Amino acid sequence: MSEIKKICVYCGSGPGADPAFVAAARAFGQILATSGIGLVYGGGAIGLMGALAKAALDHGGRVTGIIPEFLVKREVALNRGEMLVTRDMHERKQRMFEHADAFVALPGGVGTLEEVVEQMTWVQLGRHRKPILLANIEGFWDPLCALLDHMRELKFIRAGMDVAPLVAQRVEDILPMLTEALRGLPESEKAMKTADIERL
Repeated sequence: MSEIKKICVYCGSGPGADPAFVAAARAFGQILATSGIGLVYGGGAIGLMGALAKAALDHGGRVTGIIPEFLVKREVALNRGEMLVTRDMHERKQRMFEHADAFVALPGGVGTLEEVVEQMTWVQLGRHRKPILLANIEGFWDPLCALLDHMRELKFIRAGMDVAPLVAQRVEDILPMLTEALRGLPESEKAMKTADIERL
């Protein structure tokens, strides 16, 4: 059975308009740390990314930031924990995939959306079966869930190619849902060869 050792979290480099977003990021960082699960994230020290990583580190957690060179200054790379600097966004996403056993999307912008949708696409195409979860804080991901339903209704997401990310309304539900999703899943089902990533 697969075990969750590290979770990749996608989230905004800004705090968003609702204080609940930052509160959720901090709470999840603490949960990861106290559960002994490593955090893999985008490497920034500001916004939800910073709140998440600092909370994990403040509670004794293991944090791996992965950031492309051109964003080191723009997103203010965190100077705590492990930091991997990549050549570009493509390498960043590849390294994040390789380090993680599951993926969680907290609220964020276009970059967060692009990252989580790419993982959903890889699952849909049979490249891996690592679980993906939308942390639907204050209903943030409701529009995306509605769009996926719309695509199914219009047969753009067809039978046999469906993709159904987990959706958690509360931060406290994230780990139990991911653990259940991984139950009985062999390690081989999570793996995706580097060559596969480079072809996508």
